[in-house]
Amino acid sequence: MATSSMATGFVVAPNFTANTISAPKSGMLFFSSKNNSNSRLVVKAAEEEAAPVATTAPPAAEVEAPPAKATKPPPIGPKRGAKVRILRKESYWYKGVGSVVAVDQDPKTRYPVVVRFNKVNYANVSTNNYALDEIQEVE
Repeated sequence: MATSSMATGFVVAPNFTANTISAPKSGMLFFSSKNNSNSRLVVKAAEEEAAPVATTAPPAAEVEAPPAKATKPPPIGPKRGAKVRILRKESYWYKGVGSVVAVDQDPKTRYPVVVRFNKVNYANVSTNNYALDEIQEVE
């Protein structure tokens, strides 16, 4: 039974550089467009001329300086040690004043401000995390 099939060709380039004298090889792949049980994969290897490789480094005068680093964004939230009033109604320390222990600078953090209080709650805890809109700085 004679079947005719169309073939599609792809050129495969190597991802590495050979350290040998011979030129790098590339291959051509042919895939049959029909799905039959007698399908074959044909690979042909052909030699190509090697591109000239620059082995010398550019002079120091031509090397550009790396770009300046981006400036840091301004810090978010109150500074460490600042006194803040709590505005979260369900908090044990609602309308109470505490001092800021730390502020997480990651914008994805939901409750970035850690506040410490002088009195403890029912669970004997004296710190809690708050969102930026749940605190108010006091002088």
